[in-house]
Amino acid sequence: MAGCCPPGRHPGPGGPAGTMTAGALPSAATGGEEHDDTLVELPGGTFRMGTDDPDGFPADHEGPVREVTVAPFAIDVHAVSNARFARFVEHTGYRTEAERFGWSYVFAPFLPAELRRGAPRPQQAPWWCGVRGVTWARPEGPGSAIDDRADHPVVHVSWNDAAAYCRWAGRRLPTEAEWEYAARGGLDQARYPWGDELTPGGEHLCNIWQGRFPSRNTAEDGHRGTAPVGSYRPNGFGLYDVAGNVWEWCADRFGPGQANRSMRGGSYLCHDSYCNRYRVAARTANTPDSSSGNTGFRTVADLRAGA
Repeated sequence: MAGCCPPGRHPGPGGPAGTMTAGALPSAATGGEEHDDTLVELPGGTFRMGTDDPDGFPADHEGPVREVTVAPFAIDVHAVSNARFARFVEHTGYRTEAERFGWSYVFAPFLPAELRRGAPRPQQAPWWCGVRGVTWARPEGPGSAIDDRADHPVVHVSWNDAAAYCRWAGRRLPTEAEWEYAARGGLDQARYPWGDELTPGGEHLCNIWQGRFPSRNTAEDGHRGTAPVGSYRPNGFGLYDVAGNVWEWCADRFGPGQANRSMRGGSYLCHDSYCNRYRVAARTANTPDSSSGNTGFRTVADLRAGA
């Protein structure tokens, strides 16, 4: 995976960490009452999933375009926020994998010089630094905090962390088909959640990179890093930030027999010169224990028959 797509967990500071045993998992459906952000109920149905867009990535298996049917379900209108994840941690004492491994990936320009200097960097994406002491609550490492980012999407969470949150909340991660159906907002084969033009009328409708990646970000959309959830107008189904801001974990494996889990939506680091994966049909993947400063998640709920 190229560009803004997060590198995998191994290797990191101190070399490969090996296999970890899972931390204490919360009991099932003990925190549903804490999961208070609005869900939108979607009717489901058959839609055309995938793309044959020439600007896509054939190696990601975005295509071919095919008809897929999804059952009715409900989905978060935006990604899980820091405030919401903090309630989960407060109620359960859960420790994320970044905390247990002791490090996570941060975009290098966000780091002070003393942390950036000497931090391991993946050869294929040297703008990422593996930094010790980075967690969801300290997203740029020691000395950083989320006091002014309660309404930003939680980051530095692995697929396993997201699944643990879902267990507590009585929810689950969306399948890729559910995610794409919801992100399309009722549009058929549009490139973006709002249509085919990235900035219609010059308006920025998602949080991605402007300028020259990775050296210069003009932040014309108003944000250099994560944006508060719901910063841009929603799609036709009322969902926010299904393009850009943070990658969102999905339930699926990236391909048959693969351990990697799929992610959708792109992030604030996406730029068409490296990674135009903020398109609705775009996809990427990572190991289920990996985390970074541009990866989060949203949840879905099954609808009861007759509800």
